[in-house]
Amino acid sequence: MADYSDSPSVLLVPGQTAISDIERIALAKHRVLLSPQAQVHIASGHTCLLRHIAAGTTIYGVSTGLGANVDIVRQPNTAHAQQNDVLWARASGTGPAATDTQVRAMVAVRLARLALGRSGISPAVAMALVDMLNNHITPVVPLVGALSEGDLAPMAHIASLLTGKGHASVAGRGRVSGVEAFAQVGLSLPVLGPKDGLALISSNSASIGLACLNLGSIHRLMRAHIAAFTLSCEGFCANLSPFQPQSVHLRPAAGQAKASRALLGLLDGGILHQEKSARRLQDPISFRSAASIAGAALESLQQAQRAVDLELSSSDDNPAVVAETDNIIPNGNFDPTHVAVVVDGLHLALARVAAATGERVIKMMSPSVSGLPRFLAEAEGDGTGFAPVQKTVAALVAEIVHDATPLSPMVLPVAERVEDYASLLFPALCRGQRLIARMYELTAIEIMVAARAIALRPPVRLGCGSQALMDRLAPLCPRLPLEQPVADNIVLLTQAIEHPDFLGDFSILADDT
Repeated sequence: MADYSDSPSVLLVPGQTAISDIERIALAKHRVLLSPQAQVHIASGHTCLLRHIAAGTTIYGVSTGLGANVDIVRQPNTAHAQQNDVLWARASGTGPAATDTQVRAMVAVRLARLALGRSGISPAVAMALVDMLNNHITPVVPLVGALSEGDLAPMAHIASLLTGKGHASVAGRGRVSGVEAFAQVGLSLPVLGPKDGLALISSNSASIGLACLNLGSIHRLMRAHIAAFTLSCEGFCANLSPFQPQSVHLRPAAGQAKASRALLGLLDGGILHQEKSARRLQDPISFRSAASIAGAALESLQQAQRAVDLELSSSDDNPAVVAETDNIIPNGNFDPTHVAVVVDGLHLALARVAAATGERVIKMMSPSVSGLPRFLAEAEGDGTGFAPVQKTVAALVAEIVHDATPLSPMVLPVAERVEDYASLLFPALCRGQRLIARMYELTAIEIMVAARAIALRPPVRLGCGSQALMDRLAPLCPRLPLEQPVADNIVLLTQAIEHPDFLGDFSILADDT
């Protein structure tokens, strides 16, 4: 059994978990610790639940069935079997499996919310989730089947492991059952209490886990996007007038000042800041309005972050156990429509960024617009240059726009039409992950093309930030005539800008995006 006891850890304090904490648990595989406050809250909630069961209180999912079966009465002495059935029946997902990183994010979010003490979960079952993360037991979770009115299917695939069922890998090795996974790391399976099955799955934590990963990735993407646009400005000899403070202040659209400030900071010290250095009085809109377009995405990103922060710091349990007032409250707080709406807006904003990026890439290859050789080919070469890359750019933009299109809020009613609405946040986030991947590839291509445009211009003094970017990225860009397939360079550049530490030392970008 591997020893992870010396790994860095994240302490889960009720109401204080951040998106970055979920990223550290999921991406960096940090250990998880429940704070003393979290342990007290969980224990108090469980005690409150048991007290109400003993008093004969009717409790949804404990003394009744679920969904349309709410009219079926359950006896408390059959709670263990009932809670197992809650999980097994709902482990009904299909499609591709989530990555280990995605599953860790889902489990981490559920733990952060269990720490609030509103679920009534047994302390031992909550600790079993901690043990899963800290021993790198990763359930197999299909990504199709959640409508995001509580992510029942993905959360049930996770929770089934605690009953010995389901499938999992241990430290990335093979696929075993839940009982085998726990045995491999020397752990015993917990016994589910009277509300544990429902507490484990009645939550949108799978969606919020994916959202944390997506938002962190988009934050880094926007930094890379501004860096790429900076190089495009250098290669195009762009007019910087639209990004100057006096221009931005005339119409201070959300995020525009941030994007402009970052751009001008990277270009500081270069010739573009000098009067009459631009080739044109007015550049194409994809250049001239780039800060406004990026600013809209930055503002949408902040709105999505605020919505996810709210979810991480509050309970979506139904029914909720409120120990301090000795209440058990049925509710609809598992609905994350407020998150779905801003996530849809963020995806649409990124599609606009993609459209402008694609235009810039193609215009830099057009001699009538850029003043450079067609397709950025060598003056005495065969003229092909980056011409085929234009088709790749067109395909990427088309896919991004498709994945950014919001899903219809109309879904088939289920559970005897009791469940007659769904936010569809989970499938929207899955589409968002594809969109983000394509955006990184498109950004890598802009860097590649911009670097070539800079190389073809007469030597000039670049901005200090631009030069640093060129020093870092130019070795990953292809030279003409080509020495290897361009696809290899796109992969290298994409991997570079996706890395969490990429541009981390560019304080201008880190502060403003």
